[in-house]
Amino acid sequence: MLRLTTPRHERFNQARVLEMTFGGAEANVAVSLAILGDDARFVTRLPKNDVAEACVQELRGFGVDTRAILRGGDRIGVYYLEAGAAQRGTTVTYDRAGSALATLDPAELDWRDLLADTDWFHFTGITPALSAAAAQATRDALDAAKGLGVTVSCDLNYRKKLWSTDQARATMSELMPMVDYCIANEEDAEKVFGVKAEGAEVEQGRLDRDRYVEVADKLGRMFGLKGVAITLRESFSASRNGWSGMFHTGGRAYFSRRYEIEVVDRVGAGDSFGAGLIHAMGLKRGPQEVVEFAAAASCLKHSVFGDYNRVGPSEIEALLGGDASGRVQR
Repeated sequence: MLRLTTPRHERFNQARVLEMTFGGAEANVAVSLAILGDDARFVTRLPKNDVAEACVQELRGFGVDTRAILRGGDRIGVYYLEAGAAQRGTTVTYDRAGSALATLDPAELDWRDLLADTDWFHFTGITPALSAAAAQATRDALDAAKGLGVTVSCDLNYRKKLWSTDQARATMSELMPMVDYCIANEEDAEKVFGVKAEGAEVEQGRLDRDRYVEVADKLGRMFGLKGVAITLRESFSASRNGWSGMFHTGGRAYFSRRYEIEVVDRVGAGDSFGAGLIHAMGLKRGPQEVVEFAAAASCLKHSVFGDYNRVGPSEIEALLGGDASGRVQR
């Protein structure tokens, strides 16, 4: 997607210029994985125009394989971001109707060929929310992935501005049985599947961690998942958050350390958590190491403007090693 952001935390009715960048859930994960040193291929459909070409060139510059990007349709999806501060929350306005991805023909994608040399497929709940065609393309991808023995992960990423809870539940309930690992935040499980962490008050900065073990266990049993990862955000204000993660697998929950964050840009934090999880699992690390790496990677993302987590493995390992001072590096 094209992202247009108000500068300096300005309001939409105040800004006279917008800062242009690119992003989107699956693209964010692909970029993070490429920066971490993994081979990452991004599949989407973009129009044949200069804006879309700029997007492709940017992805390619990060090391993402863009050869599977289809060209067609009339427009790239757009979202407008008004970055919040202090007690004023961030606001997102979507302009995605009729985008190239939403209007694709699912038959255009030969998923068995696209996934033939891969070992992991990742998608989010945002893609099937775009249109019936995008939802069908996602189903086709999962059918192919399971037939080829490819591990599948899904970030629920519920977006109320794209579809209703009933629509999300109906569609995602069909897809989740083909998923191995599910990633969610404190609201996704409740909004999509009605699974709630009792006692959690995210708006007041309170989390009861033990309740999330119940949520993960319920989700895992509901769909036969190998693991469920949950990001735990404590929103004291738009500018100050508590951040940690949990990974529930093998009947046990593993919690990361907790970080106090001064937020520069929180968009894409969940995607960087997902990428960190995938990367660490690819290195065959244990569950505790996996969730620590994912939480540290996404903690650092909050310090980076834009959707992408422009943070390398050495910076993540330094934070894991205890260097959270933010001191000048000379």
